[in-house]
Amino acid sequence: MTEAVIRKKAGMASVKDMPVLQDGPPPGGFAPVRFARRIPNKGPSAMAIFLAAFGAFSWGMYQVGKGNKIRRALKEEKYAARRAILPILQAEEDERFVKEWKKYLEEEARIMKDVPGWKVGESVYHSGRWMPPATGELRPDIW
Repeated sequence: MTEAVIRKKAGMASVKDMPVLQDGPPPGGFAPVRFARRIPNKGPSAMAIFLAAFGAFSWGMYQVGKGNKIRRALKEEKYAARRAILPILQAEEDERFVKEWKKYLEEEARIMKDVPGWKVGESVYHSGRWMPPATGELRPDIW
């Protein structure tokens, strides 16, 4: 169906009968297109960034120094406590050593009772020096 039948109006005979209406620029023209690279001056300057970084680094190093002082004081306190109880620990170890040494000499006397000329407790090395045992046990092989 044609436009004349649908709208009950006389239709156009041709497209050429339409009025000519062409888009164009607004009066006075379009605004100029910005194509140049202009970076805005936003944000802190290089000097401000440098000073902020230097300040953060300085504060961090100050905190590290404070932590080192605290850690050094705690370590010194621990070592002082160890030095304070060292005589007690040494006395306990000496008491344990004397008991073990007496048991060792008794065991040596029992084992070597039939050997003529054997002196209980005498060193077989004849070095003239007394050396404490390197381990906590005197003779681990006989017990």
